[in-house]
Amino acid sequence: MKTLLKNATIVNEGQIFKGHVLIDGERIAKVIRETEDVSPYETDAEVLDLRGNYLMPGVIDDQVHFREPGLTHKADIHSESRAAVAGGTTAFMEMPNTVPNTLTQELLQDKYDIAEKTSFANYSFFMGASNDNLEEVLKTDPKTVCGIKIFMGSSTGNMLVDKKEVLENIFANCPMLIATHCEDEHTVRTNMEKYREQYGEDVPMKCHPEIRSEEACYLSSSFAVELAKKHNTRLHILHISTAKELELFDNSIPLKEKRITAEACIHHMWFSDEDYEEKGAFIKWNPAVKKASDRDAILRGVLDNKIDVIATDHAPHTVEEKLNTYFKSASGGPMVQHALVAMLEHYHNGKISLEKIAEKMSHAVADCFHIEDRGYIREGQFADLVVVDLDNPWTVSKENLLYKCGWSPLEGQTFQSKVMQTFVNGHLVYNMGEIDEDFRGKRMTFDR
Repeated sequence: MKTLLKNATIVNEGQIFKGHVLIDGERIAKVIRETEDVSPYETDAEVLDLRGNYLMPGVIDDQVHFREPGLTHKADIHSESRAAVAGGTTAFMEMPNTVPNTLTQELLQDKYDIAEKTSFANYSFFMGASNDNLEEVLKTDPKTVCGIKIFMGSSTGNMLVDKKEVLENIFANCPMLIATHCEDEHTVRTNMEKYREQYGEDVPMKCHPEIRSEEACYLSSSFAVELAKKHNTRLHILHISTAKELELFDNSIPLKEKRITAEACIHHMWFSDEDYEEKGAFIKWNPAVKKASDRDAILRGVLDNKIDVIATDHAPHTVEEKLNTYFKSASGGPMVQHALVAMLEHYHNGKISLEKIAEKMSHAVADCFHIEDRGYIREGQFADLVVVDLDNPWTVSKENLLYKCGWSPLEGQTFQSKVMQTFVNGHLVYNMGEIDEDFRGKRMTFDR
């Protein structure tokens, strides 16, 4: 089946131009400039007139927590991938701190089996590392798995890797990308006790960035970089939350040649410590949302290529799990439905270009992970595409949320841009509020 996306404003590879895109089956068959005659392609294709709306490569989110298996009262692959495609995200990479933790190849395969049956978007899953599963980690296939995840601080179950000799072993022996959560556990625990002595159980939420401090982040991130340089490891540091960490990264090297890369998350570029008074636990993430100066520096890091990709760290919890005393309140929040429109709001505010958004949310993620045939609007690649109306204001409310947890830290926020259609593997899976409930995405592969 062929589909012609006609009269699009195409954002791709550093350019914005008028044109049309022909989809044949799952892939892009032709990218047609406005100056070319489009009529020959209309004869045997279903035509969708985009009326000048913007056509961008689908978002690839390299860090989500979809909570399945074991935590499906919060979320599951079906519900959150549904929210993802509604927000223009066509592929995701999901983290291993589910229940049970994804620490064996069998448990990793179980997640792929679930996604094959339930995911609306394309998918990959990280293999988890612990203090005692190096043998299992080294069995991971780099061609069919996005990477290895190490929690160097802040995790659940058996996933905190805090033994130096274990980290040395993994960094020295793992041939594929290692993604790290970097917060120094000793520093965080010391800070926790200090604040517990002062406040008891009623620590104010505004103290979260002081407990999970700049020092804790930098100590751990700098140690990860030190290990990676020592062993020539392919390191990807997740959710940078401080200005200080930016000094660890080099923007003089082309992305495809980098051995050390970094990720920024939407919430660290949107909120600051000034928002804890209003939002409280709803913006409690690990690493913490910190100062406005950190927020602004992270966005600058995205613009100057010290930070390579943008993601969400989508991590839903129930309202009951969030609304608790400081030490009992869960860290994390849902973001995947609103990632693209949030970055487009930064565009409307003059902070980032459309070309840079496409680069950091699609092109660079594909390049960073060596994803095969995705991330660009190119002939021969999979047709993972999102259509956006840049002038169609709407307000986030409980009525239009698709997250299983039923809340968002962005409720009440009006966005100027709206996702109109999302194509996954050439299929129109989301169309102006309607979702094709029968469609399923594919397992991503990697050119490694």
